[in-house]
Amino acid sequence: MTTGQRSASSIPLLGVEEEFLVVDTDRGAVVPEASTVIDSARLTLGARVGGEITKFQVETRTDPCRSVDDLRAQLVEGRAAVQAAARSAGLRAIASGSPVLGCAVPPPITEGPRQDRGTATFRGLHDELAICAVHVHVEEPDRDRAVLIGNHLRQHLPVFVALTANSPYWAERDTGYASWRTVTWGRWPVAGPPPFLRSARQYDDHVAMLLDAGALVDHGTIFWDLRLSINHPTLEVRVADVPLTAVESAALAALVRALAIAAGEAVDRGDEGPQPTAELMRLAYWRAARDGMGGHGVDVITGRLLPAATLAERLVALARPALDAAGDREPVESWLGWLVTNGDGATRQRAAAARRGRLTDVVDEIAAQTASKRPMYEESTTA
Repeated sequence: MTTGQRSASSIPLLGVEEEFLVVDTDRGAVVPEASTVIDSARLTLGARVGGEITKFQVETRTDPCRSVDDLRAQLVEGRAAVQAAARSAGLRAIASGSPVLGCAVPPPITEGPRQDRGTATFRGLHDELAICAVHVHVEEPDRDRAVLIGNHLRQHLPVFVALTANSPYWAERDTGYASWRTVTWGRWPVAGPPPFLRSARQYDDHVAMLLDAGALVDHGTIFWDLRLSINHPTLEVRVADVPLTAVESAALAALVRALAIAAGEAVDRGDEGPQPTAELMRLAYWRAARDGMGGHGVDVITGRLLPAATLAERLVALARPALDAAGDREPVESWLGWLVTNGDGATRQRAAAARRGRLTDVVDEIAAQTASKRPMYEESTTA
């Protein structure tokens, strides 16, 4: 079935996980009070909220959704519940890929035998784990087909980094990067893009090799930016910083799903996907993390340096037939247009700092944007 012929029920389900930092209300410094926020938020969200590796972080999850409108509503609900729970404890929850203020190195790690094994395995890598991402799950029950779809999506991962870049600050200073989280995460032995693989069996064999080599604690520590989900029949894209707003997370999810649909059609035609070199992928990641949407990126097929906006527009053009079939073209194109004009999350964070030269203003702006329920391009003022 081609994109234009898809019925509503054939559009893959979507799910999203968002991570947030818990900060105090005085300075906006990270504080190890995630469990307090989680316990309170569970009264509203139930199993849709939980903890993360550090005591600074809270994670929310949506149920599987067909409609991006439904997905966005759940994201807004999750953020509102987490922020309300934080306020009730005299705290705040913010959507930033990295802490702006406070002592985040080393972070307090959540207790448990699995976490202890992780610390023993990864050691100093745990020192910079106070970072927050958004994970997009696209339904694909056929694991062989999911691996091949992943081959096609690999080339787009650096562009997703640029679109969502939202972590310019670290250790109370501007790093000069749009996504410092990407740079930090890239140090892990199982981070970054997965290898080019031709089957689920080859995927599983590769994971077994990593386990035998001691590079993993368990199957849940496959931290590739694109992986087969451990617990769900989905392909999971994990490369992006958590965006400032729920609307942006929903638009990213719609774009990822549309590209997965396009990739699936290519797979069904016998196309295994492109194989960009590891060197170009590494270069493209670095450039996307440095520049975000405000500069240039690398075409991983040709090696050419192009404006990040051009690479993003190409991505949306490739996804457009699937976006039309799902009814998602308008929110994705509006999001891209707004980003090109107003800047990615890192640009907006820096704009808040520039107004009075105070990083506390950055945290205030992030907190306000985290709570935003409407598309940015409908707001009367911009960040």
